[in-house]
Amino acid sequence: MASQHMLGLRWGVEQRLEFVETRLFWEGFVNRSDLIDTFGISVQQASTDLNRYLALAPDNMIYDKSAKSYVRRETYAPKFFKPSADQFLAQLRSLAEGTLQPDHVWSMGTTPVEVATTPARGIDVMVLRDIITAVRAKDALEIEYQSMAKPEPLWRWIEPHAIGFDGFRWHVRAYCANDSMFKDFVISRIIAVGERRSASVCAQDDLDWQQTVTLTIGPHPKLTSGQKRIIELDYGMSRGVAEIQVKRAFLYYTLKRLGLDVDPSTRRPQDQQIVLLSMSPPLDGARTDD
Repeated sequence: MASQHMLGLRWGVEQRLEFVETRLFWEGFVNRSDLIDTFGISVQQASTDLNRYLALAPDNMIYDKSAKSYVRRETYAPKFFKPSADQFLAQLRSLAEGTLQPDHVWSMGTTPVEVATTPARGIDVMVLRDIITAVRAKDALEIEYQSMAKPEPLWRWIEPHAIGFDGFRWHVRAYCANDSMFKDFVISRIIAVGERRSASVCAQDDLDWQQTVTLTIGPHPKLTSGQKRIIELDYGMSRGVAEIQVKRAFLYYTLKRLGLDVDPSTRRPQDQQIVLLSMSPPLDGARTDD
């Protein structure tokens, strides 16, 4: 990938050229109005940007008079961005869920999309702000928290150092002064926030957060050869295995999300699909969520 430093371009110019390239890759065409509508620039500036891009990457696009647009050539090779399926689909999902506005992305077009939604988590934005502030300032925070292990909410002091997402819920990773250990607290279960004070521990003390576990997975052995091949593609496996790096603190959530928290023999191979081949280092601790 070329950079603005290599090409001597200003950041704003490079952004617009990246936009041109992104549109060409995902939509197959781009025109002046696309640049004008997205960046609020003049017709003259839009024409200049397209001509500049054409000079830098003449093999990437050609003008189609009938379409009144530049269209992608078969020799297209990106210079300003790296196409990513993961990024595109993540943006598409965010659009479908309403957490991202259409004018904040460059390449969605009119692609119909639907996602399997889950109930929105009732996270108080002020509580979240206080947590983020405490994490950044390395402060302890007094919270009123409803644990599933207790019948009523309790006030406690926590020392948060990170937040994490388990695929369904947002957690704050923190040292709990009540239990004298690092735990995960579901943010939506924090009812209120009280006082702040300086923290007495640091993130490096949270060994389960600092340590990484490697999970090696493979297709269920009772699948057919064809089914195994498609599972290998689904999970990006090489030679029948894939490795997943996960923080030890989030191991429980990862195993649960992948369906690896149960004995694979209790489910049909077509439902289970993957099995855990190994875990390094092996698990010898307990779950620490609250």
